[in-house]
Formats: sequence, C-alpha cells, structure tokens
Amino acid sequence: MNLKELNIDVIEAMLDAMPFDCSFVDENDTVKFFNTPKAGRIFPRTKMDLGRKVQNCHPPRSLDKVNKILNGFRDGSMTESVFWIDFNARKTMISYYPVKDAAGKYLGCLEVTQDVEDIRKLEGEKRL
Repeated sequence: MNLKELNIDVIEAMLDAMPFDCSFVDENDTVKFFNTPKAGRIFPRTKMDLGRKVQNCHPPRSLDKVNKILNGFRDGSMTESVFWIDFNARKTMISYYPVKDAAGKYLGCLEVTQDVEDIRKLEGEKRL
C-alpha cells in the first residue's frame, strides 16, 4: 500500500500508536514533527519545539555529537547512530536514522526513543 492512499489523520494516529517516541528533523536541522504516544513521551515535546533548530533541543555538551551525526548522515558516512542511557531508573535507547528520498537526497533525520528495560528482560520465545 502506498502512504499516499492514507489521509494525514490516519498516518498521525499510526505514529501515535507506536510504543516509542519519534521526531523528524528536516534537512536544515529544524524540528518538523514529533509523535505523541498514548503512554506519553519519554522526553516531552511541546508545539514550541516545532520550527526550532534541533541543536537547541539538546544539552550544550552534546552539540558536537549531534552535529557529527547530522553531518555523517548528510555525507553518507553514517547510516545510523544508537545510544542508550539510564533514565528514570529505566534503560532508554535513542536511535537516529537518516531519511533520504529514492534518489538518495538527504531529507532529514528520524530520532526514535524507546524504553527498552522490559525488552532487556526477555528470555526464550513467545509466539503467536
């Protein structure tokens, strides 16, 4: 199915149904989108974050890393960047992915933040 066949309300509801936070930063490093998961975001965002430079959404000590990631996505030297931290006594994974069009042109960056504490505890299998 082609996403063009879905209306924007359905796409937004799908993204909000995901069990993780996602944010999109465009090719100019401007925050353009974030979802609002039903369980709430790990790192809350407000509508005021939209239109801000992503560099202004991170602590100053992280700016070199943020810019290195974005530049690596732009020049193609990086295909992802993954970090994990202990946050509110839970293991949290933060992943960044470049978003490119069919021709390979850089369109921006997708940030996915997920509580992985329960995933880390999985053992064996649970099948349908």
